[in-house]
Amino acid sequence: MIFYRKLLFERGFIMKYTSVSAALEALRAVESKLSAYHHAMGVLFLDAATAAPKGSAQGRGQTMAMLSETVYALNADPENEALLSYLEAHLQELDPVDRRKVELFRKSYNQISKIPPQEYIEYDVLLNDAQAVWEQAKNTDDFALFAPYLEKIVGFNQKFAGYYNSSLPPYDALLNEYEEGLTAETLDRFFAQLREVLVPLLAKVTAAEPIDDSFLHQLYPMEQQHQLSDYIMSVLGIDRNYCAIAESEHPFTSGFHNKDVRITTHYYEQEPVFSLYSVIHEGGHAIYEMGCEDRYNHTFLAGGASMGIHESQSRFFENIIGRSEPFLTYIFPKLVQLFPRQLEGVDAHMFWKAVNKASPSLIRTEADELTYCMHIMVRYELEKQLIAGTLAVRDVPEAWNQLYREYLGVEVPNNRMGCLQDSHWSGGSIGYFPSYALGSAYGPQMLAAMEAEMGSIWEDVAKGDLSKVKAWLHNHIHRHARLYSPGTLFEMACGKFDAKYYTDYLTEKYTRLYNL
Repeated sequence: MIFYRKLLFERGFIMKYTSVSAALEALRAVESKLSAYHHAMGVLFLDAATAAPKGSAQGRGQTMAMLSETVYALNADPENEALLSYLEAHLQELDPVDRRKVELFRKSYNQISKIPPQEYIEYDVLLNDAQAVWEQAKNTDDFALFAPYLEKIVGFNQKFAGYYNSSLPPYDALLNEYEEGLTAETLDRFFAQLREVLVPLLAKVTAAEPIDDSFLHQLYPMEQQHQLSDYIMSVLGIDRNYCAIAESEHPFTSGFHNKDVRITTHYYEQEPVFSLYSVIHEGGHAIYEMGCEDRYNHTFLAGGASMGIHESQSRFFENIIGRSEPFLTYIFPKLVQLFPRQLEGVDAHMFWKAVNKASPSLIRTEADELTYCMHIMVRYELEKQLIAGTLAVRDVPEAWNQLYREYLGVEVPNNRMGCLQDSHWSGGSIGYFPSYALGSAYGPQMLAAMEAEMGSIWEDVAKGDLSKVKAWLHNHIHRHARLYSPGTLFEMACGKFDAKYYTDYLTEKYTRLYNL
């Protein structure tokens, strides 16, 4: 390292920073350039998933390759080592925001500078192509079409894990990309704690008198579903000047900065609850992105603290708020206005029970709160095996189907409703899925902290007033963006994480729902 620093000095890389202010100015220039390129690449991805012609992947791939090459060069530029070393030597002169920027940029630089440039570019192009192929494979129920792409994605992630942090087991290194400090050992304990409470609770629910949700499974016209999405966004208080909604095969959120957030949903004529709750879920992500302070735009601190914290916000709005009886009582008149024939003879209480019905199912995004984490456990177990090399990609459908029998007691009829249902692997997001379970578990503890500070929220929610809820989340979570690590941020807001808040919340909710 001494020799390397001497070499940098001789090449003039260190001497150019004559002051901390000059070095910070150079840091901000790097931030701005990287932000611009990521913005452009994000818009290309969004367009590919929502509006681009099906046959446009190849041309877009060439553009992505050029942009990826530039992003790689900006990230891995040797001058970044000199810049970081200078700032690290002057950390005491930096404010907390700039210190955190240096910390995050150091991690990013150390990782990306280890990745050969050709691999980095090939991977970005692969993901561009894989998205289109996955969508085709899903729609035609053809896993063999997607399998070669998944094999390459898994192979890249196995290599990248070593680049990211060779001191960690490969899957732990990938988990840390989404939730800093997370390990498979921690997740194993977490999921075991959930199973201990939720499996017997599900058995009681299954034995109880079933809830009638038949009125949800009829034709709900698309046009009215579109109107419902607009209404829900207004109830959530999402400013449409800064947040747009589109349609995609799989719902997602893109946050370019706090004044430009895009969400997507998917509509099914006979499954109106899917789009209703995907809009609320993605709306939760959007509220987080739009709540980050302006000063973090176009910097290394933009966006959420981690995917676990991000999913806590989407799941908080989707489930804790969106599936609550006060919220549903408030929006029910609008539902009746839009769907009078479908909801004839139905009241708000019946609707609340129906959208919370617990039953083992096939589709993760349609799963009830009680069984949801079992869907995550399936993906978690498969990812561990794929990265460890103990599961071949060709065997994923069989392994998937077996775990669904074991964990949920359901038979998977086809790969479209099985291992092809999620877009995450086509986007390279291996290690992401556990964030959904953690986010779900973070939410009830946030609710407890929120109500300890300002009392019950439910009288306001019943009036459609989410202002106090959003203000608490903004002050404790959203505004900080990535200034704090996820563990520090959560403990500042809620104290030490305890999954018992989650299991108690589910026990209380489903005991009431099913009169257990």
